[in-house]
Amino acid sequence: MDFKKVIETRRSVRRFSPTEVSREVLLDIVNQALTAPSSRNMRTTRFIIVDDKPTLEKLSEMRDYGSSFMKDAPAAIIIAADTTKTDLWRENCAISATMLQLAIVNAGLASCWVHIGGRPRLKDNPDGEQADNYIRTFINIPEDWSFECAIALGYSDFQPKPLPEHDDSQSIIWHTQE
Repeated sequence: MDFKKVIETRRSVRRFSPTEVSREVLLDIVNQALTAPSSRNMRTTRFIIVDDKPTLEKLSEMRDYGSSFMKDAPAAIIIAADTTKTDLWRENCAISATMLQLAIVNAGLASCWVHIGGRPRLKDNPDGEQADNYIRTFINIPEDWSFECAIALGYSDFQPKPLPEHDDSQSIIWHTQE
């Protein structure tokens, strides 16, 4: 797919068909995301591929808002990082997650980012159990790794409404030397 088309097509989609995504396709999109740049090329990002329904169901319960749709996704990829190598691990994860979502679109799939890092399980109890601590109860990762987000993905025939017209002229600033 043309890169501009990939960018235009990428949208947050929370409705997936029950069609399984093959492990070959999952591995291919992760391998593409592994090419993402990282701080000092430390390559701290880790991808945890989940394609079993019981774990997807548990992931859907990591927060009381914004994650429930994950139970209907055929797969999810959790983006985590080895935090011992750089203090820029969150940035590395965000770049990798973005590359992953573009690879997902290029493979003919849809996806949606679900934030994990720093998010409470219960919206009305921000100081209570955190989503990342909950996930650690059923996904075993080293203590010095942290979760950033999960990308739910799958095939979808759902077409989101077009983005509303917007004026981005305030977001672009030309600096010229005078």
